[in-house]
Amino acid sequence: MSVATSNAPATAASAPESTARRLLRQTEIDPRMIGMIFALMLIWVGFDVYGGIVNGFAAFLTPRNLFNIFVQTASVAVMTTGMVLVIVTRQIDLSVGSILGFTGMVVGVTQVYWLPHIFGVDSPMIWITAVVLAIAFGALIGGFQGWIIAYLGVPSFIVTLGGQLVWRGAAWWVARGETIAPLDDRFSLIGGGSAGSIGFWASWGLCVVGIIAFAAAILAGRGRRQRFGFPLRPVWAEVFVGCLGAAALIWLTWIFNAYNWPTMIAKHYAETHHITEPPGGLKIPYGYAIPVLMAFATGLAMTFLAKRTRFGRYIYAIGGNPEAAALAGVNTKRIVMLVFALMGALAGISACIDSARLDSATNALGQFDELYVIAAAVIGGTSLAGGVGSIYGAMLGALVMQSLQSGMVLIGVDSAVQQMVVGLVLVVAVYLDTIYRQKVK
Repeated sequence: MSVATSNAPATAASAPESTARRLLRQTEIDPRMIGMIFALMLIWVGFDVYGGIVNGFAAFLTPRNLFNIFVQTASVAVMTTGMVLVIVTRQIDLSVGSILGFTGMVVGVTQVYWLPHIFGVDSPMIWITAVVLAIAFGALIGGFQGWIIAYLGVPSFIVTLGGQLVWRGAAWWVARGETIAPLDDRFSLIGGGSAGSIGFWASWGLCVVGIIAFAAAILAGRGRRQRFGFPLRPVWAEVFVGCLGAAALIWLTWIFNAYNWPTMIAKHYAETHHITEPPGGLKIPYGYAIPVLMAFATGLAMTFLAKRTRFGRYIYAIGGNPEAAALAGVNTKRIVMLVFALMGALAGISACIDSARLDSATNALGQFDELYVIAAAVIGGTSLAGGVGSIYGAMLGALVMQSLQSGMVLIGVDSAVQQMVVGLVLVVAVYLDTIYRQKVK
């Protein structure tokens, strides 16, 4: 009996690891990230095939539709980066959509009725001031709600649920329900469109810079591991991860450059700039849209904040064990308040993107966005139990949600059914997260 007992652990320990699991471990790629990418590919191919069978033509996997999906994802993706940190601290924010609507209306009213009288009708200070006001108002609102949560001890669910109602009503009150349009021409560039993109060559240049920066980050990470004596990834794994990142950037750049300006806009551009049109018409690629670049920049900044700063480490420490973090000297109340202020500021940036894309401000802006933001964060691997969350995973989750919604619109699914699907996806995502955490334990 003693021999059998002593051999049992050895047998379990010596169980061979599968090749796929070993390769995945060596590359250090999160399995949940692979699952999200697989789900995204399944959604894209599924809607494309369905459209081809039912409608007679496949319209989902076209440069035009993918371009629009990325642009429409930008607003939610920006807010999702903040929601990750909110959920990591074991809180929730149900008011982000209403904050977006309120700040969007404030921005619209100020740049149409107030700022032209201060700076002049065609002053570039109009759009600059509008963006600053959106971020400031969002940060103030989020910080105020965070103060109530952190210092008065009111649960975040209640505070932000009340904020959802308050700021949605305030959005209507700012302009008495009127739609404010058109907005400043320079401000509208933030929303994308033919003028709100950087063009063919600038996009490829940015792609090259991105690949170089990605390779430099891999090398720097390897150097830090060597310096502190941490285990190194195999060289082939470093090369593999680098090639994956480069391939993704090249594909993304190709998609944005494969979509050309509409024929009449290109024709008007040629006439305005005295360009002779070729026989097939002038082909002008869009390139990267400004809102997509804003989302990328926000994701990079928030990733740096979460992983490379003391503030970010405190956030994850609070989510892992609030009592231990407080005993270690972390001002947990101040951190929580600042996280909500940051969330509000990001909602202000999203308000600029949404209102600029529509070239108008309406009190309906951001309606139900809180559901998409929370769902995207959870799908991206952020645990509602706190302490665990990925910025880039959440942004990929936002792309999954927008792809699902756009696909349902493309095939003619009713809006009521779309909301039902979003709710089901959120429940399934939380269930899968629960199973994953149980397996990890």
